Amino acid sequence: MLTRVHALPDLADRLRCETQGPHWDTVNSVFESWVDGRPPKAAVRRHLTELSAVDAAELIARSRETTTHFAWCLRDRADEPFSFWLHEYKPQRDWRAGYADSVHNHRYHFCTVILSGGYRHERFRTRVDPVTGLVDDAVMTRGADYAVGTTGALLASEFHRIPAALDGTMTFLVKSRPVTPWSLSFDPGTGLGHRHVPVECRLEELTRRI
Repeated sequence: MLTRVHALPDLADRLRCETQGPHWDTVNSVFESWVDGRPPKAAVRRHLTELSAVDAAELIARSRETTTHFAWCLRDRADEPFSFWLHEYKPQRDWRAGYADSVHNHRYHFCTVILSGGYRHERFRTRVDPVTGLVDDAVMTRGADYAVGTTGALLASEFHRIPAALDGTMTFLVKSRPVTPWSLSFDPGTGLGHRHVPVECRLEELTRRI
């Protein structure tokens, strides 16, 4: 009996062939089928160990650090409507108040699977102030602890947070291209909402202001 082996190029091929347009439910279905109940940790490891020096340098340049995790961009090709990421969560003691542990949404849709460790994941219903455009209230609708192998999906319009993660937690994600120009976050402790505009979208504004 043959055992199917995960491979990132295989997932990319499936997504290119089986998805038509921005229907993220279809993308999620393809992703779930590819994972098939088994976290693809070996596939991510194989991808990293087989990188050439040039590819490794490009991966590093595409990646970034956040207050709670390192976001490694494994694959990002201009002709594909998706990108692949590895999120490496920092030890909880090194977290700083910031994005992942605030109530927030994203500029993109995504699917994810936990490769190692685990985390607490909470979803929220939010209210946006019609004048400021910022979130001014959030109510948790669901929360649970998730372990290795758990998959999930989130649309750009949905709000969530990860208030805690086990040390050593890593997740693999498929992200869509941005569908909104910014994202929003809300701090339940202070009641303050924020708008987050990525630096790569601010060049025109910078040019006007300088």
